[in-house]
Amino acid sequence: MLKRLSPYILWTILALPAIGLMSELSSSTDPQIVHRLLHPTGEFAARFMIIAMMATPLTLLLPGWRGPRWLVKNRRYFGVAAFGYAALHTIFYVIDKCTLERILSQAADFDMWTGWLAFFIFVPLAATSFNGAIRRMGPKAWKSLQRWTYPAAVLTLLHWAALHHWDHPAAAIVHFAPLVLLEAYRIWWNMNRSRAVPA
Repeated sequence: MLKRLSPYILWTILALPAIGLMSELSSSTDPQIVHRLLHPTGEFAARFMIIAMMATPLTLLLPGWRGPRWLVKNRRYFGVAAFGYAALHTIFYVIDKCTLERILSQAADFDMWTGWLAFFIFVPLAATSFNGAIRRMGPKAWKSLQRWTYPAAVLTLLHWAALHHWDHPAAAIVHFAPLVLLEAYRIWWNMNRSRAVPA
Protein backbone atom coordinates (compact mmCIF):
# COMPACT_ATOMS: atom_id res chain seq x y z
CA MET A 1 0.00 0.00 0.00
CA LEU A 2 2.77 2.46 0.94
CA LYS A 3 4.63 1.64 -2.27
CA ARG A 4 1.62 2.73 -4.34
CA LEU A 5 1.14 5.97 -2.41
CA SER A 6 1.31 8.89 -4.84
CA PRO A 7 3.65 11.79 -3.94
CA TYR A 8 0.66 14.11 -4.36
CA ILE A 9 -1.33 12.13 -1.80
CA LEU A 10 1.68 12.15 0.54
CA TRP A 11 2.02 15.92 0.19
CA THR A 12 -1.71 16.27 0.94
CA ILE A 13 -1.35 14.16 4.09
CA LEU A 14 1.66 16.18 5.25
CA ALA A 15 -0.25 19.42 4.59
CA LEU A 16 -3.37 18.41 6.55
CA PRO A 17 -2.15 19.78 9.91
CA ALA A 18 -1.26 23.09 8.26
CA ILE A 19 -4.68 23.26 6.61
CA GLY A 20 -6.33 22.72 9.98
CA LEU A 21 -4.14 25.33 11.68
CA MET A 22 -4.72 27.93 8.96
CA SER A 23 -8.46 27.24 9.10
CA GLU A 24 -8.36 27.84 12.84
CA LEU A 25 -6.40 31.05 12.27
CA SER A 26 -8.86 32.39 9.70
CA SER A 27 -11.99 31.58 11.70
CA SER A 28 -10.89 32.43 15.25
CA THR A 29 -11.77 35.69 16.98
CA ASP A 30 -9.22 35.06 19.73
CA PRO A 31 -6.65 37.91 19.72
CA GLN A 32 -4.07 35.41 20.99
CA ILE A 33 -4.64 32.90 18.18
CA VAL A 34 -1.24 33.50 16.54
CA HIS A 35 0.50 32.97 19.86
CA ARG A 36 -1.50 29.77 20.46
CA LEU A 37 -0.50 28.40 17.07
CA LEU A 38 3.21 28.78 17.80
CA HIS A 39 3.41 25.55 19.76
CA PRO A 40 1.61 23.19 17.34
CA THR A 41 3.54 24.46 14.31
CA GLY A 42 6.81 23.91 16.17
CA GLU A 43 5.70 20.44 17.25
CA PHE A 44 4.81 19.37 13.72
CA ALA A 45 8.15 20.67 12.46
CA ALA A 46 9.94 18.53 15.05
CA ARG A 47 7.76 15.48 14.40
CA PHE A 48 8.35 15.44 10.65
CA MET A 49 12.06 16.04 11.15
CA ILE A 50 12.23 13.09 13.56
CA ILE A 51 10.34 10.82 11.15
CA ALA A 52 12.75 11.72 8.33
CA MET A 53 15.78 11.04 10.54
CA MET A 54 14.42 7.68 11.76
CA ALA A 55 14.43 6.23 8.24
CA THR A 56 17.98 4.87 8.03
CA PRO A 57 18.26 3.36 11.54
CA LEU A 58 14.86 1.71 11.05
CA THR A 59 16.14 -0.06 7.93
CA LEU A 60 18.97 -1.48 10.06
CA LEU A 61 16.66 -2.52 12.87
CA LEU A 62 13.94 -3.94 10.61
CA PRO A 63 15.74 -5.04 7.43
CA GLY A 64 12.91 -7.27 6.25
CA TRP A 65 10.14 -4.69 6.55
CA ARG A 66 9.10 -2.55 3.58
CA GLY A 67 8.02 0.40 5.75
CA PRO A 68 11.53 1.67 6.54
CA ARG A 69 12.59 1.27 2.88
CA TRP A 70 9.59 3.33 1.80
CA LEU A 71 10.48 5.92 4.43
CA VAL A 72 14.07 6.15 3.16
CA LYS A 73 12.77 6.69 -0.37
CA ASN A 74 10.36 9.42 0.75
CA ARG A 75 12.20 11.03 3.67
CA ARG A 76 12.91 14.18 1.70
CA TYR A 77 9.17 14.85 1.63
CA PHE A 78 9.10 14.68 5.42
CA GLY A 79 12.22 16.85 5.66
CA VAL A 80 10.75 19.55 3.43
CA ALA A 81 7.47 19.36 5.37
CA ALA A 82 9.44 19.83 8.60
CA PHE A 83 11.01 22.96 7.15
CA GLY A 84 7.61 24.22 6.00
CA TYR A 85 6.18 23.93 9.51
CA ALA A 86 9.34 25.46 10.97
CA ALA A 87 8.94 28.40 8.58
CA LEU A 88 5.29 28.77 9.60
CA HIS A 89 6.36 28.59 13.25
CA THR A 90 8.90 31.36 12.63
CA ILE A 91 6.39 33.54 10.77
CA PHE A 92 3.90 33.21 13.62
CA TYR A 93 6.64 34.11 16.11
CA VAL A 94 7.54 37.26 14.16
CA ILE A 95 3.87 38.26 13.89
CA ASP A 96 3.31 37.57 17.58
CA LYS A 97 6.24 39.78 18.63
CA CYS A 98 5.12 42.55 16.25
CA THR A 99 8.35 44.56 16.26
CA LEU A 100 11.98 43.91 15.34
CA GLU A 101 13.03 45.46 18.65
CA ARG A 102 11.15 42.82 20.66
CA ILE A 103 12.56 40.02 18.51
CA LEU A 104 16.13 41.27 18.89
CA SER A 105 15.72 41.77 22.63
CA GLN A 106 15.04 38.02 23.01
CA ALA A 107 17.45 36.76 20.34
CA ALA A 108 20.32 36.15 22.82
CA ASP A 109 18.13 34.07 25.16
CA PHE A 110 19.05 30.38 25.10
CA ASP A 111 15.55 29.23 24.13
CA MET A 112 15.51 31.71 21.24
CA TRP A 113 18.98 31.48 19.69
CA THR A 114 18.81 27.69 19.63
CA GLY A 115 15.56 27.93 17.67
CA TRP A 116 16.88 30.56 15.27
CA LEU A 117 20.10 28.62 14.65
CA ALA A 118 18.17 25.39 14.00
CA PHE A 119 15.95 27.25 11.51
CA PHE A 120 18.90 28.81 9.67
CA ILE A 121 20.51 25.38 9.36
CA PHE A 122 17.29 24.01 7.89
CA VAL A 123 17.20 26.65 5.13
CA PRO A 124 20.05 25.25 2.98
CA LEU A 125 18.96 21.68 3.76
CA ALA A 126 15.47 22.35 2.42
CA ALA A 127 16.79 24.38 -0.51
CA THR A 128 18.87 21.41 -1.70
CA SER A 129 16.25 18.71 -1.14
CA PHE A 130 15.69 17.91 -4.80
CA ASN A 131 17.41 15.76 -7.39
CA GLY A 132 18.87 18.68 -9.33
CA ALA A 133 20.77 19.85 -6.24
CA ILE A 134 22.25 16.38 -5.76
CA ARG A 135 23.45 16.33 -9.38
CA ARG A 136 24.99 19.81 -9.18
CA MET A 137 26.62 19.33 -5.78
CA GLY A 138 27.57 15.68 -6.20
CA PRO A 139 26.38 12.96 -3.81
CA LYS A 140 29.34 13.33 -1.43
CA ALA A 141 28.99 17.09 -0.93
CA TRP A 142 25.21 16.78 -0.73
CA LYS A 143 25.42 14.13 1.99
CA SER A 144 27.93 16.25 3.92
CA LEU A 145 25.51 19.17 3.87
CA GLN A 146 22.55 16.99 4.87
CA ARG A 147 24.45 15.74 7.94
CA TRP A 148 23.84 19.20 9.43
CA THR A 149 20.39 17.78 10.19
CA TYR A 150 21.90 16.25 13.34
CA PRO A 151 23.05 19.50 15.00
CA ALA A 152 19.76 21.06 13.89
CA ALA A 153 17.89 18.26 15.68
CA VAL A 154 19.91 18.78 18.87
CA LEU A 155 19.22 22.51 18.73
CA THR A 156 15.52 21.82 18.18
CA LEU A 157 15.41 19.58 21.25
CA LEU A 158 17.20 22.21 23.36
CA HIS A 159 14.93 24.97 22.02
CA TRP A 160 11.79 22.99 22.87
CA ALA A 161 12.95 22.00 26.36
CA ALA A 162 14.26 25.49 27.20
CA LEU A 163 10.99 27.12 26.18
CA HIS A 164 9.47 25.42 29.22
CA HIS A 165 12.34 26.68 31.41
CA TRP A 166 13.53 23.05 31.74
CA ASP A 167 10.70 22.44 34.25
CA HIS A 168 8.53 20.38 31.91
CA PRO A 169 10.76 18.87 29.20
CA ALA A 170 8.70 15.67 29.05
CA ALA A 171 7.02 16.44 25.72
CA ALA A 172 10.33 17.14 24.00
CA ILE A 173 11.93 14.04 25.52
CA VAL A 174 9.01 11.79 24.53
CA HIS A 175 9.18 13.02 20.94
CA PHE A 176 12.96 12.69 20.61
CA ALA A 177 13.49 9.49 22.64
CA PRO A 178 12.69 7.08 19.75
CA LEU A 179 15.16 8.91 17.51
CA VAL A 180 17.87 8.88 20.18
CA LEU A 181 17.39 5.14 20.77
CA LEU A 182 17.44 4.38 17.05
CA GLU A 183 20.56 6.47 16.49
CA ALA A 184 22.24 4.68 19.41
CA TYR A 185 21.35 1.37 17.76
CA ARG A 186 22.74 2.67 14.46
CA ILE A 187 26.06 3.57 16.10
CA TRP A 188 26.21 0.14 17.78
CA TRP A 189 25.41 -1.57 14.46
CA ASN A 190 28.13 0.35 12.60
CA MET A 191 30.67 -0.41 15.32
CA ASN A 192 29.91 -4.13 15.15
CA ARG A 193 30.09 -4.09 11.38
CA SER A 194 33.50 -2.38 11.43
CA ARG A 195 34.80 -5.00 13.90
CA ALA A 196 33.55 -7.78 11.64
CA VAL A 197 35.49 -6.47 8.62
CA PRO A 198 38.85 -8.26 8.39
CA ALA A 199 41.93 -6.05 8.74
